[in-house]
Amino acid sequence: METAAKRPVITLEEAQMRIADLEAENATLRSLAEQLLTEKKLAYKKMFAPSSEASDTDQLPLFNEAESLAEPTAAEPEVEEITYRRRKTVGKRAADLSKLEHVRIDYELPEEKRVCPKCSGPLHDMGSDVRFELTIVPAKIYVTEHAAHKYACRHCDTCDITTPVIKATSPQAFLPKTIASPTLLAHIIESKYVLSVPLYRQEADWKSKDIELSRTNMANWIIAAATKLQPLYEQMKADLRGHEVLHADETVMQVLKEPDKKPTTKSYIWLYRTGSDATHPLIIYDWRKSRAAPCVQDFLADWSGYLHTDGYEAYHKLQEATVVGCMAHVRRKFNDAYEIAPKDSRINSLAARGLDFCNRLFALERQWADTEPDQRYQLRLEASLPIFEEFISWAKSAGALPKSAPGRAIRYTLSQESYLKNVYLDGRLELSNNRAERSIKPFVIGRKNWLFANSVRGAIASATLYSIIETAKENNLKIFEYLTWLFEQFPDTSPERYIDLCPHSGSLPETLYITQ
Repeated sequence: METAAKRPVITLEEAQMRIADLEAENATLRSLAEQLLTEKKLAYKKMFAPSSEASDTDQLPLFNEAESLAEPTAAEPEVEEITYRRRKTVGKRAADLSKLEHVRIDYELPEEKRVCPKCSGPLHDMGSDVRFELTIVPAKIYVTEHAAHKYACRHCDTCDITTPVIKATSPQAFLPKTIASPTLLAHIIESKYVLSVPLYRQEADWKSKDIELSRTNMANWIIAAATKLQPLYEQMKADLRGHEVLHADETVMQVLKEPDKKPTTKSYIWLYRTGSDATHPLIIYDWRKSRAAPCVQDFLADWSGYLHTDGYEAYHKLQEATVVGCMAHVRRKFNDAYEIAPKDSRINSLAARGLDFCNRLFALERQWADTEPDQRYQLRLEASLPIFEEFISWAKSAGALPKSAPGRAIRYTLSQESYLKNVYLDGRLELSNNRAERSIKPFVIGRKNWLFANSVRGAIASATLYSIIETAKENNLKIFEYLTWLFEQFPDTSPERYIDLCPHSGSLPETLYITQ
């Protein structure tokens, strides 16, 4: 009978080393598994969970319940106080409809029927029951013939060698040798850039009205219009750089026919806008081939001021600007960690603690929303800055696992500490960069409908028109009316008057503004 092969003999020290290696490997795999599970939960949350980041009402005052709920000036309720009576709200329909033209239709009894059925006496009019309907008349489409008459002298025609011909003046066309009137062009641009209706859908809509208007022609008109309005766009950029407080953000834009690049290569739209201190807000979209730091460095050049941004490092390479971080991004990361934490331990988690710090800071900002910048600056130093410093001190000692969701939120917070703290330098600054994110959203919504730009010229045209339109929105202008007026004015305008045509000029005709 053969003897079994002998197993290799290892020493106790080797066994302990092997166990230590296995435990280290096990810990690494556990950490990786936890990281993958966290990423899966975050992905599921972004795909299927509600997008609101509002905090749980039970969680918000967890760490400062007394401060959050106390109202020292609130009066004590009387014993007989009735709490269930509700006051009927006053409707706004009449006020809204009063701004429109009213067409009254009276329904009256014929003379022969104005007889009392009881005593046969005559009936008198004692008033009427009125109901309101909002009536829509479809757009009227017609062709305008601009006929400039020419005049000649009969006497010179018969008695002289040459005959002078005098032609009546007529308004210049914004796009010569096309059928695009100011109203038609304004309608097409508003449909694409405000209502996010792609040109192929507009083409189908025109066809349903028995008008053959190809998307190619419309695209050519849009690019031609944007090219003509380029001086206005440059004027707006120059005016933007004159402000001391700006916000910035960027998003992807795909261009199919970009030289020396594949159609799938990403290009970017960079957004710059004025802050809360601007009397006449300005929004600029800037198309660039990449997301690299030279893009923002080229646009802002030697500009010095306060620039609100997210945590993207390209902004941090600006030499003259003071970058102000975004606490909303910090809060978002803690909120994500809070949402995916186990429900039984969520309320006492590190994520809840970090989220509470953020909520306390934002709650103070809401209280000071209507204060003057100088007063807000002092209030922040007295009440907000101590909370922020406590937040940073807590983050440095929290001891979270680096690759866990709370750990990543804490690591991000600490990496942005110096930029987040810059909000305490000036009362005009804001705690978040939400202003830029809101302004870039119209472009993102439009992109979901038209998906991409066909050419670089189209991308630049979109950036130009979005800048004009979104600035017009911010300044409370009627988009269609403003664009129509702009296209009518522009052919006869000298460069010295470009500033007067800009949507932020504040000197436009009153009829172009939305009445409050």
